[in-house]
Amino acid sequence: MNELSDRAILQCAGELLVACGLLSAGEAQQLLTADHCRKICSDGSTRRFWRVGRVGKALCVIAAPAGSSMAELAESGSAWKIGRHLREKGVPVPELYGWNEAAGVLLFEDLGDVRLHDFIARPEDILRRDEGAVLNFYHAALEQLANMQLTGPDGFDPTWCWDGSRYDVPLMLERESGYFLRAFWQGLLGQEETGGVEEEFRHIAEVAGKAPTDFFLHRDFQSRNIMVKDGRVRFIDFQAGRLGPLGYDVASLLIDPYAALTPQLQEELLGFYGAVIAAHRPGCEEHFFKYYKFLALQRNLQIVGAFAFLSKVRGKDFFTAFIHPALLSLRDRLADNSFAEYHRVRALVNRGLASLKIA
Repeated sequence: MNELSDRAILQCAGELLVACGLLSAGEAQQLLTADHCRKICSDGSTRRFWRVGRVGKALCVIAAPAGSSMAELAESGSAWKIGRHLREKGVPVPELYGWNEAAGVLLFEDLGDVRLHDFIARPEDILRRDEGAVLNFYHAALEQLANMQLTGPDGFDPTWCWDGSRYDVPLMLERESGYFLRAFWQGLLGQEETGGVEEEFRHIAEVAGKAPTDFFLHRDFQSRNIMVKDGRVRFIDFQAGRLGPLGYDVASLLIDPYAALTPQLQEELLGFYGAVIAAHRPGCEEHFFKYYKFLALQRNLQIVGAFAFLSKVRGKDFFTAFIHPALLSLRDRLADNSFAEYHRVRALVNRGLASLKIA
């Protein structure tokens, strides 16, 4: 199937704007021009985005697939169906206004440009940064995450998921430890010999796979997917959502290389989240703490693999600077006594750091 042109996408979006009552036909024709409709960049996604607005007022964001393959259209459908479901549960996701199933075009609420990452990453803001406010945003994000994890499974339809409906061991081996080996070890570093780590990766995944998976899993819950609008946190990029364990999304936020939270702050936030879960669903915190380290390791492997792929294959230089911090985080996590038996994995990660020549 051929890729829809930008012009065809904007025409489709105009029809949706009229159909959902946001604009009249005349207004849609006027606003969907270069003066009022601006293409915006994404991070790792291949999807295309535009911001539409009147003078001084945001109207909506248009999202469209890069192409028209079945997988790309299915991803769009997941965003629409999962997003509407989460919003009905009171999860702070953007309002979704319209969806064209045939073209995969979505209209959703414009949440602005401010991400949680912006409060901790901009050098010019360091002296003005309010550490208490940043901590409050993290607390709010974790409270709303718990709400999403606990209420999301109620009425959730696994057929909404476009690339798998549950977080499990095969996914970990293919898209996390396997991704790490293919994209980082082989793709970025050009190494072939893995040192026999596959058996250890399988064992780690099997331990992580014992965590209960009857919760909603965002699967990319990090500071650049958390917007801040009107003083409130809002969640985006939930289209890969599925059922999964509690610990994975928490790890995604706390070990996020974009934020580089200190170990002390990670521990404080970990305890805060445990108290939130215990208050809402007593007993869940036991499983959470039992499997957290193994799920955090899985997430760390995924991060390194993703950053390597995005920087080398897709040429997105933004991610290159975060590979080394993510690898250091992986090394430090493997130093925990929980991973004492995984000698080959530790050796391979150390070789990876040496190969980057910036250890």
